[in-house]
Amino acid sequence: MFESAEIGRTIDKATFEAEEPALREALLEAQYELKQQARFPVIVLINGVEGAGKGETVKLLNEWMDPRLIQVSTFDLQTDEELARPPAWRYWRQLPPKGRMGVFFGNWYSQMLQGRVHGRFKDAVLDQAIDGAERLERMLCDEGALIFKFWFHLSKKQMKSRLEALKDDPLHSWRISPLDWQQSKTYDKFVRYGERILRRTSRDYAPWYVVEGVDHYYRSLTVGRILLEGLQAALASPQGTKLQPHAAPLISSLDNRGLLASLDMTQALGKDDYKEQLATEQARLSGLMRDKRMRKHALLAVFEGNDAAGKGGAIRRVTGALDPRQYRIVPVAAPTEEERAQPYLWRFWRHIPARGHFTIFDRSWYGRVLVERVEGFCSEGDWLRAYGEINDFEEELTSAGVILVKFWLAIDQQTQLQRFKEREQIPFKRFKITEEDWRNRDKWDDYADAVGDMVDRTSTEIAPWTLIEANDKRFARVKVLRTLNEAIEAAFARD
Repeated sequence: MFESAEIGRTIDKATFEAEEPALREALLEAQYELKQQARFPVIVLINGVEGAGKGETVKLLNEWMDPRLIQVSTFDLQTDEELARPPAWRYWRQLPPKGRMGVFFGNWYSQMLQGRVHGRFKDAVLDQAIDGAERLERMLCDEGALIFKFWFHLSKKQMKSRLEALKDDPLHSWRISPLDWQQSKTYDKFVRYGERILRRTSRDYAPWYVVEGVDHYYRSLTVGRILLEGLQAALASPQGTKLQPHAAPLISSLDNRGLLASLDMTQALGKDDYKEQLATEQARLSGLMRDKRMRKHALLAVFEGNDAAGKGGAIRRVTGALDPRQYRIVPVAAPTEEERAQPYLWRFWRHIPARGHFTIFDRSWYGRVLVERVEGFCSEGDWLRAYGEINDFEEELTSAGVILVKFWLAIDQQTQLQRFKEREQIPFKRFKITEEDWRNRDKWDDYADAVGDMVDRTSTEIAPWTLIEANDKRFARVKVLRTLNEAIEAAFARD
C-alpha cells in the first residue's frame, strides 16, 4: 500500500513556482464558494509518519487559503474534562459547521494507532476502534460532510535521514520532538498497523490519500490538487437525489396490535400510596447519586412522550430529590441555525454529562425518528439510517460508563383531550397548549406507528426503553423514579 510513496518523487522549484499561483487562486475561490453555498462542511484528517511534513503542509494551506475559515484542531493527551466523557466527545465538539473546513491532527486514527503500536491494547480492540471510525465517517458523510484523509509517508530510511538532517541543522533542530525519535524505533509496527487501518477504512465516501513526504514541493502541490479537485466536484454537484431506501412494513396502530395499545393504561396510585412511594424513591435516588460508586458513571435520562403526558411533572419529581449542582436539564426544541449547520447528533454530544453528574433531556435525538419523520422534516432515507446511528451513539455512551435511561410517557387520546382542555381553562397553564399541539393530535396514528417502530429498533440490551403508563400522573412519576434507581443499582452491581 505504501510502495508508491517510497520511490522518491520530486518537483523542482521552478515547476512549483509556476503552478503555485493558479492553484492558490483556485483553492481560495473554492473556499469562498464553500462559504457562500454553506451546504456541507469539509473535514481534513492528517495522519502518517513523523517527519513527513504534516505540519508544514497544513501551515502552507493556511497561507494559500483564508485561515479565518479553517479551524485546525490538535488532539494530544486527553484532558480531565475529556477523560470524564466518552472518547468521541472531544471530536464532536470540534466539528466544523457547514461552509467551513476543519483540520484534525491527532484524530481518532492517531489514537487507535498509537495505542496499538505501544501495546496498550490488542488487535481485537483495534478492530473495534476501526469499526467505530467507519460508522462515524459514514454518518458524517450521510449528513453531507466532505472528508479528506491524508497519510503522509516516508520510508524507514527516508525518515532516519530526515531526522538526522534536522538534528544537525541549528535553525530547524527544534522541530524534532521526542515522538519523532520514538517513532523511528517503532517504525515497522507503526507502518504495519497503519496499513491495516488504511486498508479497512478507505471507502468511496471517505478514501485515503497516501502522499510521499520527501520533497516539500511535490507534497504541497499533491495535497493542494487533491483538495481542489474534491472541493470543486462537491461544489458543482447538485443537491443530490438519494436512492429510495427499503423500509420494513410497520404494524399499524389501527389494528390494536401496536405496542402502545398493549399497555395497561388503567394503572393508578392513590394519594396516600403516592406520597409514601414518592418519598421512598426520592430518598433512594438521593442516596444513590451521593454514593462514591457514582464517580465511575454519568447518569443520562431521556424523556419522550405524547403531548400533555406529564414529562415536566415527572422531571420535577426527579430533580426534587437532588442538589441542583448535581443535575442539568436540557430542553430540546427546533434546532438553531448553528445546530442546523452540523450533523443532527452534534447538539446532543455537547451536553453529555461528565462522570458523577446527571443530565436530563426533555425531548432528545429521537426527534429524528419521531417529529422529523412524521412531519417530513427529513427524508425517509435520513430517518431510516438514524436508527443504526442512534444505536451506535448509545453504545458509545454506555461503553464509557454512562447509565442511559429512556422513558416514553404514554397517554390515550381521551386523556390527552381532557388535559388540553384543562390547560386552556387554567391561566398559568395556557402557555403549555399551542396550535401545534392540536395539529399534532390529528396525526395521532402516524405518531403511534413511529413510536412503535422507534422502540422496536432502538430498545437494546444496553439502552432499553421504559414505557410509562401515564394516564395517572402519580403512577407515572413513581415508576420513573423507581426505574432510574434500578438502573443505577444495576450499574453498580455490574461494577
